Amino acid sequence: MTITITAFERSPDRGKGMARDMRVRWALEETGQSYDVRLVSFKAMKEPAHIARQPFGQIPTYEEGDLALFESGAIVLHIAERHSGLLPDDANARSRAIAWMFAALSTIEPPIVEREVARYLESDKAWYEERRPAVEERIRKRLGELSFRLGDADWLDGAFSAGDLLMVTVLRRLEGSGLLNDYPNLSAYIARGQARPAYRRALDAQLAVFSAASTDG
Repeated sequence: MTITITAFERSPDRGKGMARDMRVRWALEETGQSYDVRLVSFKAMKEPAHIARQPFGQIPTYEEGDLALFESGAIVLHIAERHSGLLPDDANARSRAIAWMFAALSTIEPPIVEREVARYLESDKAWYEERRPAVEERIRKRLGELSFRLGDADWLDGAFSAGDLLMVTVLRRLEGSGLLNDYPNLSAYIARGQARPAYRRALDAQLAVFSAASTDG
């Protein structure tokens, strides 16, 4: 059965790998699965056909036969459970890898996204400059905890897993912010993830969509 995912017709991040279809593309590349991409416009994302697949009008979605999924974390977990390469065979190690998936999306990502929302939607408000340090301090707290846990290891728990895949995509959202400067082991961790061939293939595929859209005007 052919796997089909959805992605932005015109990526807001200019194809830099920040859109959440990147996580799904990377997981599919790591596990050697071929897939098709259905590009959707912002208008189409709010129409009934897309809402039927993604009730919140977002991307990505995942379709395979009669299975339709939404939420990038759930999709990555599905791929990891169905195909080898992203979860360990040992039951305990597998559970720990899944715990790191949840940690990436439930513990590390929320304050990072909060900062982005404040920056892009609230920077013109009088209270923005007062709020920003508190938001960034919450991020630093989590980065410090994560940095301590990672230490000098290559990956979060033994071999590379879906937990690392999600964590790297989350931490990448801080690139250029300066917030990673005090955590060289996290910067090196991100670089290791980005150096993986599967990551490069996924990023090239996302960038190709943006480049094509730009050429089309």
